[in-house]
Order: sequence, then C-alpha cells, then structure tokens
Amino acid sequence: MDDAQRAAAAVLHETAEGLGQGRPGVRGVYLWGPVGRGKTWLMDRFYGSVAVPKRRVHFHSFFRRLHTDAHALGSIDLAIDTALGDVRLLCFDEFHLHDVGDAMLVARLLKVLFTRGITLVATSNYPPEGLLPNPLFHHLFAPSIAVLERNLTVVRLAGPVDYRTVATADARFSSGRFVRASETETPALSERVALTVGTRTVTASAVQDRTVWFEFAVLCGTPTAPADYLELSERFGCWVITGVPRLREAGAETVRRFANVVDVLYDRGTSLTLVAEASWDDVSAGLDGTLDFDRLVSRLSTLSR
Repeated sequence: MDDAQRAAAAVLHETAEGLGQGRPGVRGVYLWGPVGRGKTWLMDRFYGSVAVPKRRVHFHSFFRRLHTDAHALGSIDLAIDTALGDVRLLCFDEFHLHDVGDAMLVARLLKVLFTRGITLVATSNYPPEGLLPNPLFHHLFAPSIAVLERNLTVVRLAGPVDYRTVATADARFSSGRFVRASETETPALSERVALTVGTRTVTASAVQDRTVWFEFAVLCGTPTAPADYLELSERFGCWVITGVPRLREAGAETVRRFANVVDVLYDRGTSLTLVAEASWDDVSAGLDGTLDFDRLVSRLSTLSR
C-alpha cells in the first residue's frame, strides 16, 4: 500500500474494531478521491474483515432495486426497510448523485440509516460537498451533505498512482478490446434483435449466445438508463459496442449514458469490446478534467488495444 492507502486503512480499521466490539452507533467513513487509487479495494478488504450483519451495494444496482421494491410494496419507506433488513453495516460503492430524484431518496435513506445506528462506509470520486453538483438543485441536498459530514469521517484518498493504468483492475471486464472499425466486421442489418427491457425495447445489432452487439447511437444516444444496462448485463456476459464516436462530439447526456454503461459492466465483470473509426486517443480527447469522465477513461484504459 502507498502512504495514502495506509492512512485510509487506519481509519477503516478503527471502524472495524468498533463494529467488532459491538459498540452502538460506530462512526462510518466516506472515502473519496481520484479514480484508480484503491478506494473500492480498501472498502472490500474492510468489508471482508467485519463479522456483523452487513451489505455491500453498488449505486446503480441499489437504486434499481429500491425503485422496483417501492413500486411493488407501494411505499419508498417499506422499500428502504426491505433494503436494509437487520444490517449493522452498509457499504456503498461509487456513491455519486446527478439526479435530483435519486438525491431525495438518498436523503430519506440517510435519515433511516443514522436513526437506526447503522454504520455507513462509502466510496466516491466526489467530496460530500460535490454531490448533486447541478447548481439548480444542489441546495436541496445540502442538509443531507451536512448529515453525512456529521456521521462519517471524510477521508481523501489521492495517492500519486492510478493503479488501473499499471495493473489489470478486473480480468473479465478488461478481457475486451478497443479496435478500429477497419479491423473487424460488424453485424448485418438482418441480424438486428429487439430486446425487451422492463417496459421498453432496446434494439441490439446482433445476439449470439451470451454475446450482444449494440450500436453506440442506439444504446447511448437514446433515453436508456442504468436499470436497462443492469438487466441486459444479467443476460449477456460479453458486450460489443460499435460506432463509438469522438466523445467530445457526442453531447454531455450521451457521454454520461456511456459512462453509466461502463460503470455497470465494470462492476459486473462483463467483457466489453469497443469499435470505432478513430483511434482511442482521438475518441477520448477533449473531455478530460471531469470526475465522471476521468473514471470512464481510467476503466477503458484496461482494455487491450
């Protein structure tokens, strides 16, 4: 471990000791910093060391299930109660908020968590004050940011190395490739398949066993959502996305959907191959400097080229 990781591990160790000793209301940890610094790795080691009723969740998966349960049970409060059960520890990976609706759900979740004395450990690319950054809505979440800061020890993990650039982060995800369009054949129009996802339909360019092909414009240029990608990733263990454009020309919402696709596939260990006319340097140029895009580039850098 580097120095920043050791400092963060020491804070997590204190939390693990408190939980192991059965102390009530053990203070949690909010671990944030740039991509590839080992936040999820540290949280997973911590999670494995604690023998209490616990649950580890990923942002997209958690909210997909929360929405589903709220619809089935007729109450968001009952859905939250179902999600938490009897846990004493909740570990939340990749905590980030851009949607005001999700932010309001998080506010209700936090209230229940801390009222029950549940310990929360979260990883994020954002500091607490950077959550829900849209200035039109940020003030709505400001009280919940204060709640987070009162109940969690905020630790910035910002070591000098992005370890995803020097090691394979996930063998299944990074078993995919980035290839030029001239080097591969794309499916014929006759191979298109309409896939039912929830209440809507997404058109795949082709399906063969557990492999699915999508055109970038179809998957990311239309109003698809993380819940769609989660359901599709359960059906297909290998994805190929063709027609990947220069991302600086794709539009902010399209790039955000693409980042969500990559987040879901990375977390699920789904193999991803990207096909583009331009080189990877050209595809990724011009959009650096934002946290979500930095995470996207870091993850895609593990694909072979």
